Amino acid sequence: MWIGWVEFDVLLGDVHSLKEKRSVIRPLVADLSRRTEAAAAEVGAQDLHRRTAIGVSVVGADAAHVRDVLDRAERMLAEEHPEITLLSTRRGLHSSAD
Repeated sequence: MWIGWVEFDVLLGDVHSLKEKRSVIRPLVADLSRRTEAAAAEVGAQDLHRRTAIGVSVVGADAAHVRDVLDRAERMLAEEHPEITLLSTRRGLHSSAD
């Protein structure tokens, strides 16, 4: 079994309140979860209105599949969501045998 995760540091566009932030983040997280079939959530910077951290995690039978899902999530954020700027990405990939 392989467990993979990725954490995205994201800068939001024209957002001036935490309420506006939620209106951007909720559909983004739902889209990530639906299209990658992985778990996605806001995992950091909840008190800042222009920054956030989004985490995606997946469990799979082989490392290649897990990497593919994480790559797809990163491409989605970087290329398909002009309302955000992807600042950095951190990843982890672990085997249950580790």
